[in-house]
Amino acid sequence: MQREEIIRIAGTIDDESVTAIEAMDATPAELMEAMNWLANDEALVSEGRHMPAGRIARLVDILEAPEQEIDPLDH
Repeated sequence: MQREEIIRIAGTIDDESVTAIEAMDATPAELMEAMNWLANDEALVSEGRHMPAGRIARLVDILEAPEQEIDPLDH
């Protein structure tokens, strides 16, 4: 996937995350599934779906990383 497609699917994410996703050679479907897990993990688990594994799990990790770096005291 190219940078433009990654941003179209994932929205505004940092350059490091975009670069990591580009290097993975992930598909748009994989990125969309990772985004779905980020938005709805409890609902998906409640439906009986297994937690993501492999490339999708790695995408989730990449997409979550910037969120974890936000310091709530900065607001």
